[in-house]
Amino acid sequence: MTYEETIHYLYTSVPVFQHSGASAYKPGLGTSLALDNLLEHPHKAYRTIHVAGTNGKGSVSHLLAAILQEAGYKVGLYTSPHLVDFRERIRVNGKKISEDYVVRFVEQYKTAFEPLHPSFFELTSTMAFAYFREKAVDFAVIETGLGGRLDSTNIIHPILSVITNISMDHTQFLGDTLEKIAGEKAGIIKAHTPVVIGDVTETSVMEVFLRKAAEMEAPLVSSVVADPIKQAHLGEEGHWHFKTRRYGEICGELGGVVQAHNAATVLTAVGELEKTGIRISDEAIREAFAHVVERTGLMGRWQTLQNRPRVICDTGHNTGGWQYLAHQLEGESRHCPTLRMIVGMVNDKDIDGVLSLMPAKAVYYFTQASIARALPAETFAAKARKHGLQGTVWPTVGKALEQALADASPDDLIFIGGSTFVVADALSGHTFPQKHNL
Repeated sequence: MTYEETIHYLYTSVPVFQHSGASAYKPGLGTSLALDNLLEHPHKAYRTIHVAGTNGKGSVSHLLAAILQEAGYKVGLYTSPHLVDFRERIRVNGKKISEDYVVRFVEQYKTAFEPLHPSFFELTSTMAFAYFREKAVDFAVIETGLGGRLDSTNIIHPILSVITNISMDHTQFLGDTLEKIAGEKAGIIKAHTPVVIGDVTETSVMEVFLRKAAEMEAPLVSSVVADPIKQAHLGEEGHWHFKTRRYGEICGELGGVVQAHNAATVLTAVGELEKTGIRISDEAIREAFAHVVERTGLMGRWQTLQNRPRVICDTGHNTGGWQYLAHQLEGESRHCPTLRMIVGMVNDKDIDGVLSLMPAKAVYYFTQASIARALPAETFAAKARKHGLQGTVWPTVGKALEQALADASPDDLIFIGGSTFVVADALSGHTFPQKHNL
């Protein structure tokens, strides 16, 4: 099989949540455990850090991987979904898994795993664990796909668990209250294993984590209580500047408003890793924050794609993420003649909740991503009009972007988002003069 044939096989032979949604969701660890047995438990060959949460888990995972890498360790990183290339999901020291390994893995094991009927995520998680073993990593940072308790990745036994935050998302799978969702995320808390809880201030949600940690006799640290950052401000150049309590001054490359909370979570997690004897210098932390995009290939987090007109994309796709995006867009719109919004969503999100947070003073280009889960652009536009948002409808992200660029003056701001997959279509379908991180 060629690499292209192998990727086609993976997308067509097993259920893919990224494309199909609920029909591809497969809760439970039975298949993952069977695959793990088949490959003789590859995740036990290295130390792991497990990251869950509604928002921010991708940024936190990439930052932790970058810090360990800067500290001199060989680091695997498993995240999802990908934006442009399947291989983004599985990296070692920032380098994507090789096409050759993907082909070799599928050819070697397809006969054995097909009777198990694994989901796409179950299969790619197993591939990541096996790849990290072959590459002899020291650590692997593992991001959950959906939830925690029944997530395919929850077969690992990490040295640290991290839960970034809790907001309403995937309610059809995880529950219809913050407390129920927290209960699912809390499933990654393991016996006698420290857990860091990030930006959680709701008492009832924190009580869920405290109860689970007590049950598992797991030391729990809250980044809100630890408060590792004394001062933080977002500079005019778009980078965060942090004065920290232990690590000196840090400049963060990621510019989204939410990244101040993510930074606090990461620094709290680093403190817990150091308690286990892992050596991490202050310089490694500073370098990782300043160069996380280069070190890990992170994309889509308030990412500037070009200037004049400025084009920014962000993968925020639920109300938790848009609470921060709305604030940032409001601030940015004060400094440009026109804010132009290229937006679409998938059909299993809180559409009205997100639309209620989108800026009213903007020109909208309503569109849809090239996946089955995409909400039709016409339907999305109709819902948006009920929230006072006005604009035109475009059948593809590419067409919407083409028109927005044609309409824009050099000083306008074009935002691309609403869905991870809208961002993915923009990144894969258009060549930007200053495209980053590809």
